[in-house]
Formats: sequence, C-alpha cells, structure tokens
Amino acid sequence: MKLKAWIAAALLAAPGIALAAEPIEGNWKTASGATAAIAKCGGSYCITLKTGKHAGKRIGKLDGTDADYSGSITDPETDKTYSGSGAVNGNSLRMKGCVLAILCKSQTWTRL
Repeated sequence: MKLKAWIAAALLAAPGIALAAEPIEGNWKTASGATAAIAKCGGSYCITLKTGKHAGKRIGKLDGTDADYSGSITDPETDKTYSGSGAVNGNSLRMKGCVLAILCKSQTWTRL
C-alpha cells in the first residue's frame, strides 16, 4: 500500500517538474560583453542587441520550450546567418551557430 501511495505522489509531482522549465526570456551578457535581450515575438523568441557596437540589431530568432531552443543566429559583424540553438541551464545560456551542421561555434552567455 505504501508503494502505491509513493508512486501516486511521484506522478502528481511530475507536472510540477515541467513547470520549473528554465526561461530563455530576459537580458543576457554575450561573450563579447554586449547585452542581448531575448523576448517573445509572435510564437518565437527574438534576440536583439541592446548595448555595444550593434545596439538595436536583431541577431536571432529561436523556437522551443523548456530549456532547449533552435532557429537562426546572425553574426552582427558579418551579417551572416547560421542555423542556431540555445540551451538554458540556470543563469547560463549556451548559444551555438552552425554551417552545414558540422562547422559549429559555441559561446556561453550569462543572465543579467
């Protein structure tokens, strides 16, 4: 009987785990030191630089939920757009941009 109660309690707690997803929305310090804002835009999340040499420039658009996102990322220096992804882990956001899915570059941003 105790085992059934424990299993029921575990199943009831499971939806709470999904609610504790790590949000991507907010302000992030990029690897270059600029501030990037990530906010909802339609059904996606847009990334816009708020400070630095390219302030005001939109550099990405990601789709996803929980802690994993994918979409496109633009290098503000070259204006080249790459397939990209982001993974939130606490106050860190691991951003990755790839060409042909084999030549990839990553950087970690910090939540402000």
